[in-house]
Amino acid sequence: MADRTSGFFANWRQNIIYIGFVVIFVVFALTLSHKGFLNPTNLLNIIRQTAMIAVMAVAMTFVLACGEIDLSIGAVAGLTTVTVAMAIAVAGPAAGVLAGIATGIAVGCFNGWLTTRIGIPSFLTTLAMMGIAKGLAMWISATAAVPILSPGYSWAFGGGSIGPIPVLLFWMLVIGAIGHFVLRRTGFGRRVLATGGGETAARYSGIDTANIKFKVLVLSSVAAAIAGMLYAGRLQSGRFQLGEGDELSVIAAAVLGGTSLFGGKGTVVGTIVGALMIGLINNGLILMGLEFSQQLIARGAIIILAVALSQKRA
Repeated sequence: MADRTSGFFANWRQNIIYIGFVVIFVVFALTLSHKGFLNPTNLLNIIRQTAMIAVMAVAMTFVLACGEIDLSIGAVAGLTTVTVAMAIAVAGPAAGVLAGIATGIAVGCFNGWLTTRIGIPSFLTTLAMMGIAKGLAMWISATAAVPILSPGYSWAFGGGSIGPIPVLLFWMLVIGAIGHFVLRRTGFGRRVLATGGGETAARYSGIDTANIKFKVLVLSSVAAAIAGMLYAGRLQSGRFQLGEGDELSVIAAAVLGGTSLFGGKGTVVGTIVGALMIGLINNGLILMGLEFSQQLIARGAIIILAVALSQKRA
């Protein structure tokens, strides 16, 4: 046991996200206990506010580990909330679920095709898709919120609780567990890491790198669609604004968790903790009473510090 503990701290840079999470939690617990930081309701609210980011960040781990990036996820989540709400209004909750998944698959296939077949860098492909998805969501909804009047859908997709535990926690844990298993225990996960670690070498070893990149971009859009379905269920409506700006938090969560922006390295467990850390920081800064501008500065400084410590090499 002592050897494990000493090994953990000997590799503290690799474990900075876990150390940082504990340190920040303890600091907030000591300084904000009088403001209800440790209240179970507040802690569960952090989960509720973080779950969608965590779901998308799991897929972003695969994308970054593969050496690509997806900037369209927030806009795809917003588009999905609208398509889901409109489908439920016409044909019921089952149609809404199908419409949400179909939205993710369609966007992912388009992103993957442009990146792997046409040769447009994923940065540009998904940046353009960000605008397309948001514009489409605004167009089909006429920029108005589309209500969801299905209690069953709202309960299952983000609005419900089992006892005091929000359903969103189960979504986050299940998707996180699946992502961890696929990345660490399957041939697909190993091919993703190999592609990001050295695409030429991976190709020479028989890996269809274009196919791997296509699949991770589809995976990313489907995860964004699931997050959109959770947004829609929790807020009982579809709105094009939902998910706006989430791509920054998602990428930050993955990088904080130890996933390399240059590919070849990724950890889903670290990503989940990174997402929770961002939610923790947001919650604590709000309880401190900082102005929004001050929150942005403090949050950015903390994230930069954590990433710098984890990336620095002796």
